[in-house]
Amino acid sequence: MIENETDQRRPVILAGLNRGTDDFDYQMEELANLVEANQLEPVATVTQKLERPNPGTYFGKGKVEALKEAVDYYGADMVVTNDELSPSQIRNLEADTGVGVIDRTALILDIFASRAKTRIAKLQVEIAQLQYQLPRLRTSMNVRLDQQTGGNGGSFTSRGAGETKLEMNRRHIEHQISDLRKELAEIEADDVTRRARREKENIKNVALIGYTNAGKSTIMNGLVRRYGENQDKTVFQADMLFATLETSVRKLNLPDNQSFLLSDTVGFVSNLPHGLVAAFRATLAEAAQADLLVQVVDYSDPNYREMMQTTEKTLKEIGVGDIPMVVVYNKADRCEDVPYPERDGDNLVLSAKDDQSLDLLVETIRQHIFADLQEKQVLVPYDQGQVVAELNEQATVVATEYVETGTLLTVVLTPAQVGRYAQYFVE
Repeated sequence: MIENETDQRRPVILAGLNRGTDDFDYQMEELANLVEANQLEPVATVTQKLERPNPGTYFGKGKVEALKEAVDYYGADMVVTNDELSPSQIRNLEADTGVGVIDRTALILDIFASRAKTRIAKLQVEIAQLQYQLPRLRTSMNVRLDQQTGGNGGSFTSRGAGETKLEMNRRHIEHQISDLRKELAEIEADDVTRRARREKENIKNVALIGYTNAGKSTIMNGLVRRYGENQDKTVFQADMLFATLETSVRKLNLPDNQSFLLSDTVGFVSNLPHGLVAAFRATLAEAAQADLLVQVVDYSDPNYREMMQTTEKTLKEIGVGDIPMVVVYNKADRCEDVPYPERDGDNLVLSAKDDQSLDLLVETIRQHIFADLQEKQVLVPYDQGQVVAELNEQATVVATEYVETGTLLTVVLTPAQVGRYAQYFVE
């Protein structure tokens, strides 16, 4: 079928195979969102019910003709497919439609490449792009050789020269990937060292995870402005897919002197290219080491359940273990007749732009990561005033009393602090 859409910016046709899965409509809607995120405009959608792709042209013959008609009718100059295509499928579709063809994988890689800001993000994307290019070298080389030799393959000598050039290109790309991985490993080693230092300091780590554009960065910035050690160190946020590709970590200091690290991670998307799954492992290392995961869900999106399934699937793919999780149903302010903020166990309905919602989230986080806190009475001799200063600065002091033998404090301590100040405990 062909569905008419609005004609703006660079027009493209969406193409997808309906294999009878329940989420096909959602998949095509997501593809349209990805296309728009890449500054393109989907003007029509062509789909076909087919159990498996045609090995030569993706669609069947009749549907390829319909695709060509759509391209001509809407004046599109590109086709974007919902599935990853083989080199021959791309070549044949381009020949049949007369326009460029890219698949979902290439589209996502292009978006990531345009959004990557830090060196680690750029390295991850560049590695994935090169891995995507490798199996497509032979096709592009053969096309050029056919053009040079009249399309009949040319002489044995020509084929040998082409094969040599192909292998040279392949080795060059493999060498590039190897060099980039070495550089990436060095950066990741530095990150591991920083995480080990934080673990030694026994500071808790909370990671925001979830589907792209669910509001993770908005929550991060709201909490940083209220509790951040550096309140001006907010992260980039925008109403678009993959606004954040890097993991940002900020230290939050609560009024009772308890602190924790909050990580804002890259958003997920369904059918993530294999090359980027590996990149996500590195980017989400903060999540893998977290004491608590906060899954942020766009509650106003009708496909939010599918998005949650995508998040769960991606977490399994990147090997994030069994870490406690709080689910935040965000953007409740965009929903009709949905009261907020509300909490049902570890499920929260809120709006990241609402102060009371952020209060509820912080309280929920506190109950999880500071559940092992202990209230103790400590007696500190008057000649050790620095210990009292430390407790007031680093712990939650509930009460202070000055007695004959020293300062008597009722304090709430972490397990590490219990060990550090045990000598002052009043039995």
